[in-house]
Amino acid sequence: MYAIVESGGRQYRAEVGHSFSVEKLPYEVGEQIELENVFLLADGDAVSVGTPTVAGTTVKATIVEQYRGKKIFVWKYKPKKRYRRRQGHRQYYTRLRIDEILTG
Repeated sequence: MYAIVESGGRQYRAEVGHSFSVEKLPYEVGEQIELENVFLLADGDAVSVGTPTVAGTTVKATIVEQYRGKKIFVWKYKPKKRYRRRQGHRQYYTRLRIDEILTG
């Protein structure tokens, strides 16, 4: 059984026991949250597609860690003008572990 859920404007495939990273959520490590925007629910051959969400279905997940991603560099450059700027950025992420998928 798996579900397609939304968090931070992106969609993720959620299976019980698996984990994935989403944009930073304002919760502490160890807290349990519910993801209510479930767009698709598949259980074997039975597939439920929401319009836009599957009614009564939620996904319970536990916050495993809060971390920062790899540093990326952003360059600004204008040729022949001696203008060069470098800026770094590290995105904040939250790792979720899927505990259960509740259907209604």
